Amino acid sequence: MDQAKNNNKIFDSMELFKQSKIPKEFIWPQTEQPNSLEQLEAPVIDLTGFFKGDKASTQRAADLIRTACQNHGFFQVTNHGVDVSLAAEALSCMNDFFKLPLSHKLRAQRKPGSMWGYAGAHADRFSSRLPWKETLSFGYQEEDDDTKHIVTDYFISTLGVEFKQMGLVYQKYCEAMQKLSLGIMELLAISLGVEQSYYKDFFRDSKSIMRCNYYPPCQEPDLTLGTGPHCDPTSLTILQQDQVGGLQVFAEDKWQCIPPVRDALVINIGDTFMALSNGRYKSCLHRAVVNRECERRSLAFFLCPREDRVIRPPADIEGPRKYPDFTWSELREFTQRHYRADMKTLQSFSQWLLSTAS
Repeated sequence: MDQAKNNNKIFDSMELFKQSKIPKEFIWPQTEQPNSLEQLEAPVIDLTGFFKGDKASTQRAADLIRTACQNHGFFQVTNHGVDVSLAAEALSCMNDFFKLPLSHKLRAQRKPGSMWGYAGAHADRFSSRLPWKETLSFGYQEEDDDTKHIVTDYFISTLGVEFKQMGLVYQKYCEAMQKLSLGIMELLAISLGVEQSYYKDFFRDSKSIMRCNYYPPCQEPDLTLGTGPHCDPTSLTILQQDQVGGLQVFAEDKWQCIPPVRDALVINIGDTFMALSNGRYKSCLHRAVVNRECERRSLAFFLCPREDRVIRPPADIEGPRKYPDFTWSELREFTQRHYRADMKTLQSFSQWLLSTAS
């Protein structure tokens, strides 16, 4: 682990870019540094037939998903039901926050142990292999009387009433992501031979995470990474890229590029769903690179189960259990306080969980 000793460290990309070289904290091992790569041949799945209830089209989509998730845990979807103008607005209004002076962004600074708030290069948590990026994260859960405006309220309470419109955009965007994620859960169930509504019902009262990612230009992009190699500890990630590109997936024993597909959304399996499939589906190992000329933006919606819900595969999935029962709150705690998420998070967590229980 490379936990930061100084929680007051900050990442000011505008100041850092004025230097001829990047600080050593941002330099990754040579084996991790980016290089020229081929493109991953991953399916781009049209969801039109699924949403219309067409059985043949739904089965074709499920078959494509099964193959992709068994191989690398990654696919893209089009005609996904998310309004194009809403998606564009959610991507563009990130500038309203990330172009603020650093002192203003720090009003939303993430507190120790929390997953919510602003973070620059995760410098508040780690001291080496820092990612060249800034993030703003906040929570979302389905509407009830207490959480009907949870995202809008976060922006107003944290950044001020002038950010109400931005909060409203992300409230609507999260609602669209939630609806789509439950549809994807139906397709995952079909692809696994599980009752169609099983996973959808499992996640219906979820408490998910929304993250805005901003990758500034970097003067030495070949030495660093925007996001290091990792598998998401959450269940399902829906990512919207801009057209700059930078996402890479590890498949067939090599890193491969994911060129942006206009109006498509990236879907990848996370550790929690890998456990829910008893290891049949792979948690997607991925990373992001940066470049010298262009800033890059992306939006990630992480579907998470209710914090106290026990993670175990359904009875329909036979075979010896690969992972012990756990709750999302336990895995989240592990990644926030004990372990830097990487490609072995779930295995390390399982060992840690068993050792603490003995």
